[in-house]
Amino acid sequence: MLTAEDAVALSFLPRRWRLRALDALNRAAPDSVDSVLGLLEPDRPVAPLAQILRRRAAAALDTARRAGIRTIAWGERAYPALLANIADAPMALWARGDPSVLDRPAVAIVGSRAATPYGLEAASRLAGDLAVAGALIVSGMARGVDSASHRAALAAGGQTAAVLGSGVDVIYPPEHDLLARQIAENGIVLSELPPGSPPLAFHFPARNRIISGLSLATIVVEAAERSGSLITAGFALEQGRTVMAVPGSILSGRYRGCHALIRDGAAVVESAEDVLAELRTSPLRRLVHAAADPSAEAAPASPILAAMAPGESYDTDALAGLTGQHPARLLATLLELELRGAIRRLDGGRFVRSGRTC
Repeated sequence: MLTAEDAVALSFLPRRWRLRALDALNRAAPDSVDSVLGLLEPDRPVAPLAQILRRRAAAALDTARRAGIRTIAWGERAYPALLANIADAPMALWARGDPSVLDRPAVAIVGSRAATPYGLEAASRLAGDLAVAGALIVSGMARGVDSASHRAALAAGGQTAAVLGSGVDVIYPPEHDLLARQIAENGIVLSELPPGSPPLAFHFPARNRIISGLSLATIVVEAAERSGSLITAGFALEQGRTVMAVPGSILSGRYRGCHALIRDGAAVVESAEDVLAELRTSPLRRLVHAAADPSAEAAPASPILAAMAPGESYDTDALAGLTGQHPARLLATLLELELRGAIRRLDGGRFVRSGRTC
């Protein structure tokens, strides 16, 4: 098993080598930087390169410790299960905030940096309603749709994750410094780039694979034909995730990218309920649940399930009274149970046991 320090060291490999290292880790379970490099280059001495990588890792980890930045290494329990399953998973993540929020079912919301009022309102409504339902809202903290989604999730009392194209200590755009601090207090700010990394142009397409990789579904709210949001949607499709799009005016070119996605099979989003309906059928939902609670299959029934009589439906107020759970936590738990197939959501926001136990 690699140590966190070794995973960070391997993260400094060029992308081509990093992909091969990840493949080696999945196949052979090497236990050190030297053993990984030995698998990649069996006919060459690896000690000099291993020493360089370890020195870079030690310097980055020291900077992170002094800045209060956490490292989440590939293979650790805190590493997001969905992200670990993509072909180009980061070897390490740098984080400010609470890594446990990454166990929650996540939805990415992306769109134009120069969004229209309609796009901003659509993103805000979706993010707020999904956050209330217990979803983690993932985006890139850019201007426009991204920042509107983060702010709406926070305003709704929910949690959100921002994935940066710079180090988590280098906020871009700079006017989002306060937003980054608010996200870190009520969610998490992430990057695969070590502390101090600047927001270079080529960093952003790469970070988009992490936004989609963390998420069960990616929603594109406002995108022209050559929008960067379509890169995120492309990664989501490659990763086997659900892609959804908000339709817009046919009189504006701002929605041609969204309409192209819909023509190619993306689901149309008009409300949070549309998204939740897609998540209920996601084949990846069990992976999220297993990450949140690896012993769940053997665990006793949820207190919510125990309080629900078979065949009876309940609204959230009734369940809060029966279980004593705080409404915000109750909604998150209901979403988890719904994704696991233990309960079904009925019209009018009521819930009923599905007949399965978890």
